[in-house]
Amino acid sequence: MTDLIYEQPLNEKIRSYLRIENLALQLQQHAEHDHQYQCFNPLFSLAELTERCDYRTDILKDIEKQIQLISQWRTHSSVDNDQVDKLTDRLIALKSPLQTQERIGCSLKRDKFLTSLRQRFNMTGAYCNFDFPQLHFWLGKDWQYRQRDINNWLAEYHPLLAPIMLLLELIRATEDFRLSQAPVGFYQGNSSLPLSLIRVKINSDQNCYPTVSGNRNRYAIHFVDFDLHRHTCETIDFSLATCS
Repeated sequence: MTDLIYEQPLNEKIRSYLRIENLALQLQQHAEHDHQYQCFNPLFSLAELTERCDYRTDILKDIEKQIQLISQWRTHSSVDNDQVDKLTDRLIALKSPLQTQERIGCSLKRDKFLTSLRQRFNMTGAYCNFDFPQLHFWLGKDWQYRQRDINNWLAEYHPLLAPIMLLLELIRATEDFRLSQAPVGFYQGNSSLPLSLIRVKINSDQNCYPTVSGNRNRYAIHFVDFDLHRHTCETIDFSLATCS
């Protein structure tokens, strides 16, 4: 059995960041290994998310906020200032690719191959060569050729994906996991600091999973028995990180 980490966003912005991160990780896997047409589902989902909302303003604000927070670390004598400088430089470098007039991913809308697939990709029972002869042709190309295409499509979103993944990394780093216990499968907590993400780590041999609800100051965790499909009455040992 293994430890599983569950994450619950406490605001809509972090929810969107996590969804985009998840799609980016899926695409990266498809760029590293030949999974045939499976790369298109996360690619088109990413396109839909970024067309629905322009995240650049939020990301730029979050980058500035992180730079200010990191600069405060210098007041601590134990801080490695070289590492602070490197992290600050990374954040600053991520700003300029976001400050473009054209919306990120917009150029893929002009790709006739992707446009033709996307219009019909959610058809029931699709992927037959009579439905998508152009996809059948593309899949017949060498993996190196298709891999280059996937990497090029992924690169179109890099100005968005790189800062989001770094921001989430910094948010997760605000709090280490600490051992906790949920009598009769329930745990409740509060925080004086505004929270953005709840992380629960639990060993799968306990045969349950957490459902988390709450807001930036209060949260509750219910553990559900996977086989019984109801709240467990057992005492559950888990690890918790409340990230701000």
